[in-house]
Amino acid sequence: MQHPATSQQDLSLDEFWMPFTANRQFKAKPRLLESAEGMFYTDVEGRQVLDATAGLWCCNAGHGRKEISEAVARQIAKLDFAPTFQMGHPLPFQLAERLVEIAPKGLNRVFFTNSGSESVDTALKIALAYQRARGEGTRTRLIGRELGYHGVGFGGISVGGMVNNRKAFGVQLPGVDHLPHTLDLERNAFTRGLPKQGAELADQLEKLVALHGAENIAAVIVEPMSGSAGVILPPQGYLKRLREITAKHGILLIFDEVITGYGRIGEPFAAQRWEVTPDIITTAKGLTNGAIPMGAVFVSEQIQDAFMHGPQGLIELFHGYTYSGHPVAAAAALATLDIYQRDGLLTRARELEVYWQEALHSLQGLAHVIDIRNTGLVGAVHLASREGAPGARGYEVFEACYWDGVMVRVTGDIIAMSPPLIVEKPHIDRIVEVLGNVIRRTA
Repeated sequence: MQHPATSQQDLSLDEFWMPFTANRQFKAKPRLLESAEGMFYTDVEGRQVLDATAGLWCCNAGHGRKEISEAVARQIAKLDFAPTFQMGHPLPFQLAERLVEIAPKGLNRVFFTNSGSESVDTALKIALAYQRARGEGTRTRLIGRELGYHGVGFGGISVGGMVNNRKAFGVQLPGVDHLPHTLDLERNAFTRGLPKQGAELADQLEKLVALHGAENIAAVIVEPMSGSAGVILPPQGYLKRLREITAKHGILLIFDEVITGYGRIGEPFAAQRWEVTPDIITTAKGLTNGAIPMGAVFVSEQIQDAFMHGPQGLIELFHGYTYSGHPVAAAAALATLDIYQRDGLLTRARELEVYWQEALHSLQGLAHVIDIRNTGLVGAVHLASREGAPGARGYEVFEACYWDGVMVRVTGDIIAMSPPLIVEKPHIDRIVEVLGNVIRRTA
């Protein structure tokens, strides 16, 4: 029997083609994590690394939660797999009921997926099929937003607005347009919380409606907060204006809450924090605390009911995944919800928001820091790009932080942070101390 590697010297790095990674750069100086507990990872050499990113925006309850691992162990021993095509098992029904309890009012139907990418493609397909089901089949156009990230399916990269995620592939969905992004460094740099300037950018949707005709537009999809692009926040009033325009024209509004869902900004969903209820919400990541891949798409009963016509034996939506509502994933999600609710984690980000905000903004004035953005327990430090080398400064800061014992995220020259919701004030102090020292060294 071959035993797992215990250090990076024992490990071949050639065979695994890593996702969203500069493979040659990484493999020249790998960062390999072996275990995790609470707020910390431990790497293969035994070094502790403070997790300032909740893994990949997903481990909201921190690491090593025995309630989740024990629920998974019990379930995989009892029922490892059961189909949900023309069959069923109790757990996804129980989970859907629990999720509806914390969802925005009216979003009371849940379709299960396995990732954020699948949730987005599911939402887009539901939106298109819904418009057709209600007799408006000309509504085939989808509208995303510049700098938006909606996963890596062909639907997601088409409505997404991060060019590197699609330019190598050539093919995209036809009939897609984009709203302008809301990042405005000139007017909003160093804003604490949501920026005051920019709500009028939502009115660009009216121009797209005039251009294409409302009768041809099925849905608008936006992240309430654009996480992967570097924590780009909605201006005050922006999301409400989008809701007003979409409702007026019969266009579905989809919130991609794969990052903001499950407590990241101080409510179960951003829709609740910012008091805007869309027609569809996509989620994943924090649903199972990152333990088992799973996603969930929330829709209104009205949307589902539009499909419930014709013979009872007719499949209403020809869509789904082998692992939709997987029993082990559902067990992990149920255990995760128990933790979130018992420990108050779905709203804890609000309790620490001001402390987090002031700690991050203490970095204002350091060389090359051109903006700091924050909401809930998420934040970004935006660095000026080096001439002729965009992204180089950001990567250098990201890598140095890791070797100094703090794991942050980097996108271009933006350092993004989203610590587990169990974070304490001393952890915040340490994150900001290390990041500040590294920025000073790399200026």
